[in-house]
Amino acid sequence: MTALTSYRPEIFSYTDRSELGKHAGWHAAESLRAVLRSKDQARLMLAAAPSQESTLQTLAKEPGIDWGRITCFHMDDYVALDPDATQGFGNWLQGTFFDQLPRTTFHRIEPSGSPAEAAQRYGELIGEKPFDLVLLGLGVNGHLAFNDPPANLSDPQPTRVIALAPISRQQQVDEGHFDSIGAVPEQAITVTIPRLLNTAELIVSVPGRAKRQAVADTLTLPIGGDHPGTALRTHPHVTLYLDAGSDPR
Repeated sequence: MTALTSYRPEIFSYTDRSELGKHAGWHAAESLRAVLRSKDQARLMLAAAPSQESTLQTLAKEPGIDWGRITCFHMDDYVALDPDATQGFGNWLQGTFFDQLPRTTFHRIEPSGSPAEAAQRYGELIGEKPFDLVLLGLGVNGHLAFNDPPANLSDPQPTRVIALAPISRQQQVDEGHFDSIGAVPEQAITVTIPRLLNTAELIVSVPGRAKRQAVADTLTLPIGGDHPGTALRTHPHVTLYLDAGSDPR
């Protein structure tokens, strides 16, 4: 993978999470408007996390976006969580983002029944067509979606069931989603890294001091599965939005 180190993300840094989100949201809005000027439909992939909230709230308020022509997906969700649980990523996105929009198409991961079959269904629903825009974050251990290290940067599957790393489960507690690590599900369905990168553009919102080392590793370590975020450097159109806490420079 090291031979693919051809690109460096464009980086913008702001004083705080709010300013980061405003600029990332404006960028996402302009990208979607540009896509809809050139095509009938757009495909948008979303992450669900507090790091994305300011970005998504800004995007939801932006004018001139025909949401009826946008098909939306999300990149991960827990297995064996109550369907109505607020911690579910599909539920979080619905309340934080989609409830603020005009009618649009949001295809949710439905992790009921067999997790493997649910992952396969969602992979088939996504299909092979590239996304136009992916909005994502970065985990404290460098994960993209729930692809924890060591991640397969050449995974042939679009989606899979994964066992969550303890550090990723603890991150959910630290961010206030669960009261204890024992309450965090042990498995999730995630879109794989190659499928996430099959997009025209990626906008990465990474606020907070807890992510500083992950950002530094993403930008400097050799590309490989030990730090999944390094895979972003294999894509020519990545913009990284940081704040004073997450910026390691």
